[in-house]
Amino acid sequence: MTRIEPVAGNRALVAESPTWDDRDNTLLWVDILRGEVHRFDPAGDRDRVVARLPVPVGSVVVRRSPGLVVAAGMGFAVLDESSGELSWLATVDRGDRMNDARCDPEGRLWGGTLTVAQRPGASGLYRLDPDHRLTTVLDDVALSNGLGWSPDGSRMYYADTVTERVDVFDYDLATGAASGRRTFVDLHEHPGRPDGLAVDAEGGVWVAMARGAAVRRFDPAGRLDEVLDMPTPGVTSCAFGGDGLGDLYVTTMCVGLSEADLVRYPQAGAVLRISDLGVSGLPAPRFAG
Repeated sequence: MTRIEPVAGNRALVAESPTWDDRDNTLLWVDILRGEVHRFDPAGDRDRVVARLPVPVGSVVVRRSPGLVVAAGMGFAVLDESSGELSWLATVDRGDRMNDARCDPEGRLWGGTLTVAQRPGASGLYRLDPDHRLTTVLDDVALSNGLGWSPDGSRMYYADTVTERVDVFDYDLATGAASGRRTFVDLHEHPGRPDGLAVDAEGGVWVAMARGAAVRRFDPAGRLDEVLDMPTPGVTSCAFGGDGLGDLYVTTMCVGLSEADLVRYPQAGAVLRISDLGVSGLPAPRFAG
């Protein structure tokens, strides 16, 4: 039977970007509006803040070289965990701040922006190559969110929250080119809106539904085949981790909730762990730059 338990986060404003670091078997995550990067150690049941940044931090990814990479403020930067210092790699030119970011299987870093007003066409989606060359892939985005790749790397999934869709692209691993954009799943009839996502080893796509109190799994053909109900409405993202990548970590938010709702949803702003799903995830690729 599936188990759901809070493991980290104490009223995080917007917990996001759960990322399993298989170098030390810990979970990285961020509290966007506080500019915090966290590391949760399941073995010691301990969560700690490894950096407090002077700008909002949308995402964190692991790097092949020492350090982490964050999508923060209006760009991408290497984060030195020991000092908290940022070394900027690239800056972007659309939107108000960085949001979700993920690496493709070859180590390229993809990330997008949003505007606070969620204005259609005001934000972008970008690819940062290992040589730190930045490419604007989409310049007509409203609220860039979840990214993920199929197990063989031939498909890239992408959520622009305002469209209430998850789209899929054909993906060329050799060049990092994404083409043939089309709808993977239309979520207008589902409660909430698509936020972050994760892909499992069977090719299933798990979509966190912001304000929808659920994570929904769609098979590779886009058919809904599982719904995980969450104990709080503000579900922001998800990622596989733990032994054999068999646990699903889900981040949530408490921003925007009334005092009454905060009492009603005591786990709002927590990082949740879902066990015994019967499926495992894919290793999180590391940035190659």
